[in-house]
Amino acid sequence: MKVAHILEQGSSLWHVAGGFTLCLLTVSTGVLDTVTTELGFSHYAEKPSSALPVFLSMPFNSLINLGYMFLGIYWLVQDEKTTGIKDRTGSYLKNVFCWMALAYGPVQWVRISSQTHSSAVLDQWFTLPMFAWAIIWCNSILRHWNRRQFLLIEVLSLSSYFLSTFHPQGFEVALAVHILWAMVSGFRLQNRHGDSSSKKYLIFAVISCFGFVGLKLLDHWLAQFVLFQRLTGHFWSKVFDILQFHYAFCFLLHLDRHRFSKIKG
Repeated sequence: MKVAHILEQGSSLWHVAGGFTLCLLTVSTGVLDTVTTELGFSHYAEKPSSALPVFLSMPFNSLINLGYMFLGIYWLVQDEKTTGIKDRTGSYLKNVFCWMALAYGPVQWVRISSQTHSSAVLDQWFTLPMFAWAIIWCNSILRHWNRRQFLLIEVLSLSSYFLSTFHPQGFEVALAVHILWAMVSGFRLQNRHGDSSSKKYLIFAVISCFGFVGLKLLDHWLAQFVLFQRLTGHFWSKVFDILQFHYAFCFLLHLDRHRFSKIKG
């Protein structure tokens, strides 16, 4: 592994760790104690098991979080020869996304097992900067955004979570804006630089996004069907979320190699 690749991984790790620590310290102050979250196993269709240790009380909804970690590791170890990335900016963007995936799995797992308000807040909050990073990556290719602009968008993204302190559906509003902006950015990037391969990746990412949102919302309703009584809607929503991550990687890495070239027009 080249020295530059190792240094880029280190830089991205510390930046994600810094953001994680900032969120953790903010939650510990109690400023987000008024945020509405869903607590208790009754909010999940999967039945908890008292025979299993607490970190596996809902085994399928717990173990699926390993998928985020495996995905993050898989893409993290890919170097420029396999990803096609030609510069440090693209490598940095890729690695930050990887560390986000790696961090998100444990955060969700802690929420599932502990059912505490602080872990639920962190689970919600971390969702926003991950969508924001997809927006940043798209626009760094489209408009050559630099790291100062990366920081600005991430600060705006993290700050948007405070809408939850003003309205019970504040998080949902912020998330909807993030998802819509990410999709618009993706479609604009596809229109400007895309080909048949990137179009396939983008379609799969969008389908996975809808599956992630829809299956989570329909978790209890789907439980009336045998197919969703053990592997529930919430479990499958996480499968689609992991696929969404994966196809976002495929789409963005495929087009990142054209960062400084014009494919169309």
